[in-house]
Amino acid sequence: MTGFASALYVGSVVHTRLRPVRHRLRYRMLTMLLDLDELTQVSRVLPIFSVDHFNLFSFHGRDHLAGDDTPLRVQIEHQLARAGISIEGGPIRVLCMPRVLGFVFNPLSVFYCHGPAGELRAVLYEVNNTFGERHSYLIPAAETLDGVHRQSCDKRFYVSPFMAMAMRYHFRLAVPTGRAVIAIEAHDHAGLMLSACFAGRRQALGTGILLRLFLRHPMLALQVLGGIHWEALKLWRKGMRLHARPKPTADPVSIVWPIIEQRDTA
Repeated sequence: MTGFASALYVGSVVHTRLRPVRHRLRYRMLTMLLDLDELTQVSRVLPIFSVDHFNLFSFHGRDHLAGDDTPLRVQIEHQLARAGISIEGGPIRVLCMPRVLGFVFNPLSVFYCHGPAGELRAVLYEVNNTFGERHSYLIPAAETLDGVHRQSCDKRFYVSPFMAMAMRYHFRLAVPTGRAVIAIEAHDHAGLMLSACFAGRRQALGTGILLRLFLRHPMLALQVLGGIHWEALKLWRKGMRLHARPKPTADPVSIVWPIIEQRDTA
């Protein structure tokens, strides 16, 4: 299926923990880049993909942000306005896992907010934890010479019971084209503690490829949640201590300043 900005990105996610114990994991991952303005058209072309309805594959707006029936574009433009950003009706695209047979769990969904000429104006990183909580970081984008956006923010949301809250995230990503790459580093007072990266190759949306991917990932959400708990068990057996879960922040979306982390990433 050509002519759409929406596409599949199939690849792997890799996590590497450096301290206080070393731990590494790698899992295959199926994601979709979905243009919010194309959702209805994509669902009409793909009989096994639906929007806000059950199907083999589906995308539900309620799985994101406020979790209600307010259109995602409306919600995101509201948050952009809070940050003093206008995208002037430009495209908003989300990279996330779809529902498979009605189930989904997205540890991270990334919303790319573009201006009308296609330039990236902001990124919204939406994080879910296994306690049913959700938080987002909205970070304005700046022009880059190499097309790689480097952003950072303080951690404001409890994700893993093995990670303290006093940390800072450093993000590195580019607008998805032939490949989608998102790299995240988590730093504490002693430096780099954990790095995570997703890298996937673009494939055009189509019924045939979706059916083949379904055979590989028939229970995608359970694979993700099962993997999270399995890796947590291994960390616990390695002697990692647990950190208490604080109350969620009052504001579910953090507007992040400064925009760009000035670091040498070479």
